Amino acid sequence: MTVVDDVAKTVPVAEKVADKFAAETAGTTETAAWRQKYEAASRDVYRATLLDLARTDPRIFVVDTDMGGFEDGFEAELPAQYVNVGIAEANLMGVSAGLAADGLVPFANTIASFAATRACEQVKVDIAGNNLPVRIVGTHGGFSAGHYGPTHHALEDVAILRTLPNLTVVVPADAAETEYAIRAVADTDAFPGPVYIRLGRKATGLVHERPYAFRIGRADVLRGGGDVTVVATGPLPVSEALAAADLLAARGIGARVLNMHTVKPLDEAAVLAAARETAGLVTVEDHVLVGGLGAAVSELTAEQHPCRVRRIGVPDGFHDEVGGERELLALAGVTAERIAAAAEEVVRHAP
Repeated sequence: MTVVDDVAKTVPVAEKVADKFAAETAGTTETAAWRQKYEAASRDVYRATLLDLARTDPRIFVVDTDMGGFEDGFEAELPAQYVNVGIAEANLMGVSAGLAADGLVPFANTIASFAATRACEQVKVDIAGNNLPVRIVGTHGGFSAGHYGPTHHALEDVAILRTLPNLTVVVPADAAETEYAIRAVADTDAFPGPVYIRLGRKATGLVHERPYAFRIGRADVLRGGGDVTVVATGPLPVSEALAAADLLAARGIGARVLNMHTVKPLDEAAVLAAARETAGLVTVEDHVLVGGLGAAVSELTAEQHPCRVRRIGVPDGFHDEVGGERELLALAGVTAERIAAAAEEVVRHAP
């Protein structure tokens, strides 16, 4: 059974989970309270959310690789639900697969670049091939560990992992969306297969200022617009897409902005509607252009509704620069100005 089939059959259950969480967070709609909770690093909100869930669900296990951050909270409170395999990513995936096969819900924690490359065979064979409910959480996605250099750049993880069978790929846009995603995938009735969740390192600012209807597999429409559509995934790409929409509005161009937090399964309906209703699409990601969001969107539109697509991302090549996340993204051309220029080109060449 494909992931698309799984999601299609389980959306009603997933919606109940999301609706319950939205109701529980309704009291945090005041900006100050919301910001206090979510103006934090996504990985910190992830750890707090997982601990909250594990208190009432003994199936949830943390499988760690000396990442740090779980010791004072999760391990201290729930030591029987915590396993540290050390810096051994292949072993991480094998142990997590074994726990999942025994009916548990392991969250396997490592750096995104290591999850997709160093442990790829184990993810493919042990987890994805057996359609096991392992939740692989890769932090330091994109250039967010740029200060460590190219060994820690995670620029190809989405391309690699979206090719694996049964695997859902989720890239939250901020800490609030991270909590929605973690609560959703903790429900194995709604999502019985494996999931990859890609997080960053440091706080990147809020995209969402209040509770909203989060659904895995369904794009989040952040701005309406009828001239061109910007499809973005990941915290800084989404923020840059919104900034580009402001630039375009000042120039009289209405840009629709889709936060494509789920890269697999892609929200085909939202993409095809944008292809039909606007002049074309601009995709934005903190990932190489080969195989990522832009490739997924291009594959879909080429087959079902050909239109002009411009991709903004990291150019193909070995990027040996060392620097901050924003600095490296700007160097790669992932900026609001470049997104706006690409969108203007799409509009200018509209039939």
